Amino acid sequence: MLDYVTDKAHDENRQGEAYAPFAGDPNQYAKRFDIESYGCAMNFSDSEIVASILHQEGFGATRNVEEADLIFLNTCSIREKAEQTVRKRLTEFKKLKEARKGMLVGVLGCMAERLKSRFLEEEKLVDIVVGPDAYRSLPALVTEASGGQKAVNVLLSRDETYADISPVRLDSNGVSAFVSIMRGCNNMCSFCVVPFTRGRERSRDTASIVAECRDLFERGFREVTLLGQNVDSYYYSPLAGDAPVNFAQLLEKVANIDPLLRVRFSTSHPKDITDDVLHTMARYGNICKYIHLPVQSGSTRVLQLMNRTYTREWYIGKVNRIREIMPDCSISSDVITGFCTETEEDHQDTLDIMAYSRYDMSYMFAYSERPGTLAEKRYDDDVPEAVKKRRLTEIVNLKNRLSAESNQQDLGKHSPC
Repeated sequence: MLDYVTDKAHDENRQGEAYAPFAGDPNQYAKRFDIESYGCAMNFSDSEIVASILHQEGFGATRNVEEADLIFLNTCSIREKAEQTVRKRLTEFKKLKEARKGMLVGVLGCMAERLKSRFLEEEKLVDIVVGPDAYRSLPALVTEASGGQKAVNVLLSRDETYADISPVRLDSNGVSAFVSIMRGCNNMCSFCVVPFTRGRERSRDTASIVAECRDLFERGFREVTLLGQNVDSYYYSPLAGDAPVNFAQLLEKVANIDPLLRVRFSTSHPKDITDDVLHTMARYGNICKYIHLPVQSGSTRVLQLMNRTYTREWYIGKVNRIREIMPDCSISSDVITGFCTETEEDHQDTLDIMAYSRYDMSYMFAYSERPGTLAEKRYDDDVPEAVKKRRLTEIVNLKNRLSAESNQQDLGKHSPC
């Protein structure tokens, strides 16, 4: 599943996943919490931060929602379907609360700011609403809600990165882990809610990222994925002394932890991925030769409406540069079909750029208008649903052919990444 607003891939099998309990005596915890996560990798990473904060305050995790004192839904606001899923789940919890007095239900993440009034006052579905920059306040908000008050903190921050919090890997496979390197986004793509739900871009302290990756390696993990809305714009400037660190330099620092640690990252905005990043990838065997490079549309006209800040020709040039520096690099993409005013010619341009780029894999969706975005304010969602579905089918069929061709080329090969 695609999160086309944050350029992150959804794992459909993980939607609504609840985390496993902490090891140890279940009776030692004052309260037990259940977190269900929806959306992209960033949301699942955030849930690990929330779990760490709650655990430090004496709360324990459970997967049995019926024994939970606190139930949190970490939400995604990219599509109407995602919101419908969360609202349905909240209705189920409302019935559970009636049977179990004292249980508290909270909404975390991207839906918090936009729907706080409806959740708290109109539909009366939740007790706690917390935005993605306010997780440190959760213990105090739980105390407040336990006293019968509705507890809310959806303030966005210009500097919160949770750099000092070690995420709890509650349901880890012990091999791969997400490491958040930055939060927020400064790109104002017209279809995207992220700048409004996650705030402005800020990069995490380099030393804390490297320390977290090293700790993971020493604990037996062998793959890390560096996460951000736009990792290539990572830029950390220390207050004094050391020189600033860009994304290419961060990649090199993490790769140098140990040759046995595989390094991945997501996601790249085409306008920001540099030759320095590509050369760093080529130089280190443990940096996986894979780039997720969302195109969204193959039409320059539509790209301008989307405020993607590049043209069709510029994007093709970036694909060519990747292939020049790393001929074996895999490229995947995000595609939105049926964006406002999209014509058949625009659609054919998208099919053409997919074929040219030879994507190994793509995430594809029909355009879904989101409240509060620039597109919702400026344009009419005027492509009929039937046309969107037909165009999406054509895009999916092409994607399947391209993926099959890529897989055939890999038969009999071995790659360390």
